[in-house]
Amino acid sequence: MTQRPGLGIALILFMSACFATMDTTVKFVGALVPVLVVLWARYGVQAAVMALWLARSSRRGGAGFRSAHPRFQAVRGVLLLASSTFGFFGLQYLPVAEFTAITMLTPVMVTLLAATLLHEHVSRRRWLLVGGGLTGALIVIRPGSGLFGWAALLPIAGSMAYASFQVLTRKLASLESPFTTHFYTGLTGSLIVALALLASEVELLPALRAAPHSAWGLLLFIGVLGTAGHLMLVLAFGLAPTAVLMPVMYAQIGFAALVGWLVFAHAPDAWGWLGMAVVAVCGAGSAWLNVREAAAARAPVSALGADTIID
Repeated sequence: MTQRPGLGIALILFMSACFATMDTTVKFVGALVPVLVVLWARYGVQAAVMALWLARSSRRGGAGFRSAHPRFQAVRGVLLLASSTFGFFGLQYLPVAEFTAITMLTPVMVTLLAATLLHEHVSRRRWLLVGGGLTGALIVIRPGSGLFGWAALLPIAGSMAYASFQVLTRKLASLESPFTTHFYTGLTGSLIVALALLASEVELLPALRAAPHSAWGLLLFIGVLGTAGHLMLVLAFGLAPTAVLMPVMYAQIGFAALVGWLVFAHAPDAWGWLGMAVVAVCGAGSAWLNVREAAAARAPVSALGADTIID
């Protein structure tokens, strides 16, 4: 694919707007329908859209539905679903901008997991960035201030789940078509959530009937935003170098603050802005080191292996 950095940056900005809008919509619609129903819609729409995509591409000689590593697909789907579950529940208690900043800890979480689980060497600069990112999150959360309480642990847990997802993807993403992988991610998530709905006291159809009709459209909107955001990510990494795109992804914090203010009239205070800035700088720095080391090793960083949060 021809390199077009300007278009790649535009797609990343669109992706950031999609995810920020999706998170805000999740927070809003979560007050109208159970969060399990929101999760089911999120992954069900992705599975349906990608199934149509693969069915069309397979007729043209594309990868289609065949997966050479189904266990990889299943584990990857479970990890991403875990990240979304923590995130969707966390959004019911935290403002969108602060929530987004905490989830942007993923690059530093990847560093921690790579050091502890994969026994990779971690340089002093990386440890400084890890410490800086965690410090920024603490500034946002301010333990003991009574602002967020235990709910702040939810996006942190989501970041850990997504970091595990990234470590796995970093090793195996090149083995599968990204479009096939996106289908199985949606399918895995929707099947697991459907089983959770059956085991829980939440009844899908009564919950939908009890919700206002506008909530139905918002559930579809959430699924479309999540699916579109992922596709924009894949396309962007085929158009521009990773080093160009990675810092742009932190625009999601700005979009989250803007959309959260428009919908909920919430704006972070001065300490919140400071903490978000620290997280963004440390996360972008950690991601930049990942890119530079991958380039030095002549190992391309795929779109699915980018150390950023994916809802």
